[in-house]
Amino acid sequence: MRFYTQEHRHYCGIDLHTRFMYVCILNQKGEIVLHKNMIAAPEPFLKAIAPFRDDLVVAVECIFTWYWLADLCAKESIPFILGHALYMKAIHGGKAKNDKIDSRKIAGLLRSGMIPQAYVYPAKMRATRDLCRRRCHFVRKRAELIGHIRNTISQYNLPILDLKFERPGSYHEIIAHFPDPDVQRNIKADLEMIRFYSKEISVLDRHILTKAKNHDPDAFHILKTFCGIGPILSLVILYEIHDIRRFPRVQDFASYSRLVKCAKESAGKRMGYSGKKIGNAHLKWAFSEAAVFFLRRNPAGQKYKQRLVSKYGKGKALSILAHKIGRTVYYMLQRKRAFNMEKFLSA
Repeated sequence: MRFYTQEHRHYCGIDLHTRFMYVCILNQKGEIVLHKNMIAAPEPFLKAIAPFRDDLVVAVECIFTWYWLADLCAKESIPFILGHALYMKAIHGGKAKNDKIDSRKIAGLLRSGMIPQAYVYPAKMRATRDLCRRRCHFVRKRAELIGHIRNTISQYNLPILDLKFERPGSYHEIIAHFPDPDVQRNIKADLEMIRFYSKEISVLDRHILTKAKNHDPDAFHILKTFCGIGPILSLVILYEIHDIRRFPRVQDFASYSRLVKCAKESAGKRMGYSGKKIGNAHLKWAFSEAAVFFLRRNPAGQKYKQRLVSKYGKGKALSILAHKIGRTVYYMLQRKRAFNMEKFLSA
């Protein structure tokens, strides 16, 4: 957890919503110099903070509406702090809770140096990262439709069908596999949506690949050298990390990627784990997928996994492998070196 501890003359805490925002500005003594509700737009905000622009820092809780405010502060050369929503317990712990109280608490945390920071992703790559996430969402939706077709085959106890959608005429074969006309219509609706998703995903792949080569071509090609990380996983990892230098230690990167568990301890006693939702879920998914792909048609990797299974059990083996892959990716990007299978398996 990182805190913002730099001192300023004025501290601005904002409880931000889609159409409105409650702004609270404190001076160095902790006195309220501005506390008002206003429209969430650049002009009213800049007008309100104009008397305090000399040495002002702005903080807001990390919710989906922060993009425009971060870009505005960057344009106006105003320090901007993004508070980590899951760490900001002081906002949610009071007896009464409303926008006015929350904005005052955010400003107070900022002034006291106790506001936990989240990463302010730069605007240059932010839109492409969101597009990459949307692409993954479409892939999951397509997988749900394919799963529904497989479940329907089992539902009617029909022979197993090889679902190869890219083969010409496969759609007609799949529909004809079901004797009931209503079931055929059900499957046809699934296939039409699968066709649409597949076409759109292909277009997105080409667009994002072009962007990735312009943003950070070296990192993109280094990631693709890893056995099990293809173009798509490389894109996800590249855009979720942005810059590997923002993680001073490999432990910080593993924690951010949800590859380690954090134990809860008190008086020498362990009480389970905490912080399961803190970190980047997209990186967790990417490294878990990379662990599965690493084992495909890779006898040396499968032998290594068997060693992990015999020592830790089948349930933990893949998690340990995903953690090892995450650490390897960190050092590959940090040192700008391609993947070395022999070194990976011997370490």
